Amino acid sequence: MENSKKNILVAPLNWGLGHAARCIPIIRELEKNGFTPILASDGAALQLLQKEFPYLQSLELPSYGIEYAKNGADFKWKFITNSPKMIEAIFAEKKIVKKWIAEFNLQGIISDNRLGVYSKKIPSVFMTHQLNVLSGKTTWISSKLHQHFIKKFTECWIPDIQERPNLSGKLGHLMNNTLNLKYLGPLSRLEIQELPIKYDLMVVLSGPEPQRTFLEQKLKNEVRLFSGNVLFIKGIIESEQKIEQEENVTYYNFMTSSAIEAAFNQSEIVLCRSGYTTVMDLAKLQKKAFFIPTPGQFEQEYLAKRLKRNGFIPYAKQDDFKIENLLKISLYAGLPQLKKEVDWKQLLVLFERE
Repeated sequence: MENSKKNILVAPLNWGLGHAARCIPIIRELEKNGFTPILASDGAALQLLQKEFPYLQSLELPSYGIEYAKNGADFKWKFITNSPKMIEAIFAEKKIVKKWIAEFNLQGIISDNRLGVYSKKIPSVFMTHQLNVLSGKTTWISSKLHQHFIKKFTECWIPDIQERPNLSGKLGHLMNNTLNLKYLGPLSRLEIQELPIKYDLMVVLSGPEPQRTFLEQKLKNEVRLFSGNVLFIKGIIESEQKIEQEENVTYYNFMTSSAIEAAFNQSEIVLCRSGYTTVMDLAKLQKKAFFIPTPGQFEQEYLAKRLKRNGFIPYAKQDDFKIENLLKISLYAGLPQLKKEVDWKQLLVLFERE
C-alpha cells in the first residue's frame, strides 16, 4: 500500500520563511501529479508548512542554528562561528534521511538549501537561487563549496529564468557549468486577484533574529508618521493568529497563504526585506515596493543594489531608512513579469519509479 503513495520528502531550510514559502507551490504540484509530499524542516519553516498543509505528515530535521549578528558588519564572523553547528546538522540530516527512506518508503527528495538531505539511492533535487554564494572577499570559496554540495544531487532546480532580464542575476547563473540545472521560472505561492485597495502600505517582516526584531522596532516608530492605512505583518509564526489595531496600523503576527495573498492584492505599496522569495512574489503580483536588506547579508544587499540599478525597486540601509523614502517608489518601474510555463509532469518524471 505504501508503494502506491509515491512519497516525496520536501525539506526547506529554516532561514526566514522564504525557503518554506516557495516550497508551497511545489508541494501543490506534487499533489496534483499524484505524489504524497512529506514535509521536513525545523522551527518556523516547519510551522509554516504545517499550517498550510495540516493533513500532510511532517517530520523534524536538526536545526542549522542560524543566527544573525547584532551588527551587520559581524555577519560573516557569526556565520563562521556557527559553522561547526551547521556541519554537525548536515551530518545528522544525512543519517536521518537514510533511515526515513526505508521507514517512509521515499521515492524522491526535494531539498531547498538543506545540504545533507539527499541520497544516492533515490532521485534527489536541490533547489536554490544561489549557485554563487556571495560572502565578500571569500565569494569564490563559498561558491565553489556550495557547488560541490550541489553536485551530489541528481538535479538542481533554480526558481528563475535562464535568459535576461532575470531576477537573481549572478546568484542564479554560472559562466561555466557542469551541474545538472533546470530553470523553473520564478516560484510564488501567490496569485493576482482583482481586489479593491484597502491598505496604502503593507509592511512584511521575515528573516532570522535578532535582525527581524530590530527592524520591527524601527518601523513601528516610522509607520506612525505615515498618513494612510498600514498593514504590518511581523512574520512571527505562533499557534494563534493575533491582530492588534494602533491608530492607522493593523498588526498581524503572521498570515497563512490565502490571507497574505489577499493582503498583497489589497495593498498599494509594500515595504519589506529584499529576500529572493519576496522578490518573486512581488514580480508575480506586479506590486511596487521598497527594500530594506538584512544588514550584512550579502545576497539581500546584492539583490537590492541590482534591482535599484536596473530601475525596478529602490532601497535603503536599515539604519538610514525614513518613512519619506517611500516617496521614491513612484520613480521606479517595478519588477518585470517573467513568465515561464513549467511542464510539471515532465519535471516530476524524475520521481516515477516502477
